[in-house]
Amino acid sequence: MMFKLEARPVPSVWMRYLSPVLAALLTLICGMVLFAALGRAPLEAFEVFFISPVQDLNGVTELLLKASPLCLIALGLAIGFRANVWNIGAEGQLTLGAIFGGTLAIWFDGSSSPWLLPGMVLAGMLGGALWAAIAALLRTRFNANEILVTLMLTYIAKLLLGYLVDGPLKDPNGQNFPQSIMFGDAALFPMLVEGTRLNASALLTVLAVPLAWLFLSKSFAGYQMQVGGQAPAAARYAGFSESRSIWLGLLISGAAAGLAGVGEVAGPLGQLQPSASPGYGFAAIIVAFLGRLHPVGIVLASLLMSLLYLGGESAQMSLQLPNAITGLFQGMLLFFLLGCDLLVNYRLRRRQPTVRASSTAAAKVEA
Repeated sequence: MMFKLEARPVPSVWMRYLSPVLAALLTLICGMVLFAALGRAPLEAFEVFFISPVQDLNGVTELLLKASPLCLIALGLAIGFRANVWNIGAEGQLTLGAIFGGTLAIWFDGSSSPWLLPGMVLAGMLGGALWAAIAALLRTRFNANEILVTLMLTYIAKLLLGYLVDGPLKDPNGQNFPQSIMFGDAALFPMLVEGTRLNASALLTVLAVPLAWLFLSKSFAGYQMQVGGQAPAAARYAGFSESRSIWLGLLISGAAAGLAGVGEVAGPLGQLQPSASPGYGFAAIIVAFLGRLHPVGIVLASLLMSLLYLGGESAQMSLQLPNAITGLFQGMLLFFLLGCDLLVNYRLRRRQPTVRASSTAAAKVEA
């Protein structure tokens, strides 16, 4: 090869924080090229994808509604990621949170108790944390890779939800559709803006942002986890428990994902369905890294990712593009982010031509 990657002595701090912006711009440019290749006017497609979805109050509230679970899950993931605890199964933990919270709503159907919704919130957090605890146990006891374990548990969770809504929790009057009964008013989050779908679950995300910042920046447990992630040898020398960091990182991220699951079934869905989210658990991984694992950055990144969801829906209706356009933009964003991060930490250097020793020796003998 003519070039090689060489580690930079001191990576640029400014470029580390500007690389998400650069990745977003590159995604935008490639998106416009893609629209042109599909036979759509790039400027018109840009307006449909990024501007039209948020031109009115309903669009803005939909943006916040979709950004809320993304931000909440990403905040939990960021805590674990800083400690090198790689929870890739937030989608499954979201699903278990939806199952736990939704089952409580179905069990107490018809109740008007003000404690039902708080009970669902706690049940959802417990469900997500318990699902993540399986990976924590296998990692600390048997050194199982938490990436694989959490990812495989996601598919089990989805199959479990499918079984429940097509079996024990199926609505008997639902015309054989795989779904539960509609939740009662006491089991639903109240609306924040009349005439829209934005509900009070978004307030939980607003509360979670400063709590995550306090934990990461001001708590001793957060400090231990960050040291364990950045300098494992130093953490072991200081006596910081690796197992404790693993358990804490997975339980917090699992509880946050479970809470997001309750926010979906007790919010815009209003019931249990075969799928509790359109892939928020996986998209939140991109959000966490795009936000540089910082609560403020995660808030901004979740708004951008939410706009991609809305833009994809708008492009389907207005431009007759397939549903995969949303995933394509998410993939491009992740690709460019990883590429920018690579060039922040490494640089391309031309390889110097080398002369084989044997050839040099032979030349000397002939001389």
